[in-house]
Amino acid sequence: MRPKGLPDVPAQAAAVARAAFPQGSLAMRVRDRLAEVFADEPFADAFGVRGAPGLSPGVLSLVTVLQFAEDLTDRQAAAMAVRAIDWKYALGAELTDTGFDASVLSRFRTRLAGHGMERVVFDRLLEHCKDGGLVAAGGKQRTDSTHAVTCSVELRGQR
Repeated sequence: MRPKGLPDVPAQAAAVARAAFPQGSLAMRVRDRLAEVFADEPFADAFGVRGAPGLSPGVLSLVTVLQFAEDLTDRQAAAMAVRAIDWKYALGAELTDTGFDASVLSRFRTRLAGHGMERVVFDRLLEHCKDGGLVAAGGKQRTDSTHAVTCSVELRGQR
């Protein structure tokens, strides 16, 4: 792997995205505030140095975070990388970029899991948020159990 990280945002993509989203969007804010989290170097052990260079693991990890945040399937996330201007901005893609096949996301997650790197992005995001004072260690946390109860009921077939 030749580490490259997130590419710079092309000027035309930035201008169009800022015109379309004057207040920004989630994807744009993630890019602007957390770009350093999506570096390629933490993934070096999972990606070889031989062969044609593939998509940046940093870019794919950003797609995965946006995909999770927007509750999208792999196909939907791949489509967003092509048609959504704020995603193009976040990924540093040209407006004419044709994206990638949806299967790339599954292969990326499989490769991370195969190298025990499933938590790399989460841990880097959490560390960045702690450093920025956005979260504190040791605090109390409340969760809404509705989702867990619903899943439990569905698993038992009591719905």
